[in-house]
Amino acid sequence: MLTRRTIMAFGASALAMAPGALAAAAGVKTGAKGGAAAKPIPVVESPRALHQRLICLDTHLDTPINFARPGWNVMQRHSFEADLSQVDYPRMVQGGLDGGFFAIYTPQGPLTDEGYQAARDAALLRAVAIRETVARHEDAFQLAFNADDAARIAASGKRIVYQSMENAYPLGHDVTLLRSFYALGVRMAGPVHFTNNQLADSATDPGGGTWGGLSPMGRDFVAQANRLGIICDVSHSSDNVFDQMIELSKAPIIASHSGCRAVHNHPRNLDDARIKKLAAAGGSIQVNSLSSYLIDTPHNPERDAAMAKVYEKLRKIGSQTPEKASALVTEAAGEIAAIKQKYPEPRAGFEDFMAHVIHALDLVGPDHVGIGADWDGGGGVTGMEDCASVWKITERLARLGYNDMALAKIWGGTALRLLKAADDVRLATAAADANAP
Repeated sequence: MLTRRTIMAFGASALAMAPGALAAAAGVKTGAKGGAAAKPIPVVESPRALHQRLICLDTHLDTPINFARPGWNVMQRHSFEADLSQVDYPRMVQGGLDGGFFAIYTPQGPLTDEGYQAARDAALLRAVAIRETVARHEDAFQLAFNADDAARIAASGKRIVYQSMENAYPLGHDVTLLRSFYALGVRMAGPVHFTNNQLADSATDPGGGTWGGLSPMGRDFVAQANRLGIICDVSHSSDNVFDQMIELSKAPIIASHSGCRAVHNHPRNLDDARIKKLAAAGGSIQVNSLSSYLIDTPHNPERDAAMAKVYEKLRKIGSQTPEKASALVTEAAGEIAAIKQKYPEPRAGFEDFMAHVIHALDLVGPDHVGIGADWDGGGGVTGMEDCASVWKITERLARLGYNDMALAKIWGGTALRLLKAADDVRLATAAADANAP
């Protein structure tokens, strides 16, 4: 069985083997579920104990949004009801979340020189906040830069901090700026967010596409990411961007926090044909837990407008004293609760989330499926409200017959394989450049 102890002994190279090869080498019975037992099996071991033996990584954590919040301490236990946060050290320990990719997220702004400069500065400050948080709590967290770092850091008992970039809008007119973010530790990057930008079309821009997929600069972005060893992330991108990125990228790509369109028909989700195409190219879909991407949610303009006012108020939090920041968040949390009560809407539950996970697994197997729950970025469902509950995913999959081998892949092995593949492309490109006439 591939457990935490095995991974630590052999490093990420074990998890980075070609899909299916590790299962065969370990003598794991393969089948439709690609490494799972053919039939559900009883779980004798405690689900928590089983979960704790795995190295569990989430590929999309928006938690850095809280790192620069005055007075907010990642080492203290918080709650969404009190301060709108879903990830901190105590809850990571409770849920058995060993770490993941902490996102440098930048909201989409104007496509102007001033907008690009402001976005660049904001992204760099967020990267600094991640590094400062890790340095301040070096006994509990450690930065990770390559696939083998995960096992080493987990062996030390610390939480694993990879970095990603959600929305490459801060690159402005110059994709070579991606080098600076790579130097800071970014190892995964997506070109776009809710609306189109200078690099690519979004899956959710109300005006439709601008570029018909990637812009010329967006194509350069893919090439630059390959050259640096950064995984290209297709979450939030349009279908055309997906198709073009998968053709252009020399390394497998990832959908770091997406769902299955066959389960819920939302443009942010991937259809079955593209999930299969992603898997055939060695990539992975990491399933998120944002309710409106999981189930039908009627559009309510009044509710959206009320929520927008609250979140606009929260944008000012960075300039407040710790006391005022805490009061502002408490006030905002109360307002959000009141809005939800005034404008109720359906909310996905744990089984709705698992329906997407299980559909993806049935479709392409654990070599190409993982978890990117979108904590602190809108994720969370009834029955799994924050990262303290992620062990429930392991329990549910174990009862369906997924064994340690499959669970290790789903909970990080697949993402680490992609990270190693991206780095292999970097090394091969550097060697080719060195040998070029």
